[in-house]
Amino acid sequence: MGEFTMSNRRTFIKQSIFASGALTMGALPNELFASGELVKLTVLHTNDMHCHIDPFADSNAEYAGRGGMIRLASLVARCRAENPNMLLLDAGDMFQGTPYFNYFKGDLMLKIMSKMGYDAGTLGNHEFDNGLGDIQSALKCATFPIISSNYDFSDTILNGQTKTHQILKKGGLKIGIYGLGIELYGLVGKQNYAETRYYNPLETALKMESMLKKDHGCDLVICLSHLGYSYKQNKISDKSLAPQTKYTDLIIGGHTHTFLDKPLVMKNALGKPVLVNQAGWAALATGMIEFVFDRSGKMKNPVAIVNNL
Repeated sequence: MGEFTMSNRRTFIKQSIFASGALTMGALPNELFASGELVKLTVLHTNDMHCHIDPFADSNAEYAGRGGMIRLASLVARCRAENPNMLLLDAGDMFQGTPYFNYFKGDLMLKIMSKMGYDAGTLGNHEFDNGLGDIQSALKCATFPIISSNYDFSDTILNGQTKTHQILKKGGLKIGIYGLGIELYGLVGKQNYAETRYYNPLETALKMESMLKKDHGCDLVICLSHLGYSYKQNKISDKSLAPQTKYTDLIIGGHTHTFLDKPLVMKNALGKPVLVNQAGWAALATGMIEFVFDRSGKMKNPVAIVNNL
């Protein structure tokens, strides 16, 4: 992305950022976006959908008529029409949870997600419920990459069928994505993950983010995590990972079905902000975060929006 040529424009943009750290889109004139001096990137994300294609039944005491991918698809289409530079991402546990999985395994979910235009996803522990063979079958139905950085499938039938990272381009920006899965031992039967090797999530994160930022010059680095938001015991989680990273800008979480009204903003090891977000489960909510960049690729402070379905 090119450099600014008008110093007064640059000054105006800096003055448009509220002291609270939140960028108000209304404070920035549309002409700055129209001229290309600013670029808005919208990240829409889900997690733990668990084959909830339909909304919950009207008889459900807690979630009557809510959730489900049918409703989610309408939101995605609307958001994409309003935000041409949009990424749609998922943080795992797409499989298991309704009769749809019993009949169609993971194939149906990945067909629907492909139809909806997902850009990337990662693996949760429930993807392993029927073993690696069912994951292999489902992956054939996906038109988007499944990113898994700390599961090594080299000695399994999944060898070469997932990616350790992905670089996507939107609006002239380079977005680097890596994925972290939870420890499968003790959570999933050995026969279901076979010879899959598990690598330390923190070590993997530091390696991936450095490669994406330094080697590939990504403007934004996103982690798709199925580690869980937080734990009382000494266990790696999104909250414990974030402060130890250096170049990750956003951690999109899953596994613990955590509903957050807004992302947690933490300081990374370099003292810079890193966002941690999670959007519940069953497509009851989505996370939506808007990032604004100037022409040089410098990121402004993001805006977070929670969409309850």
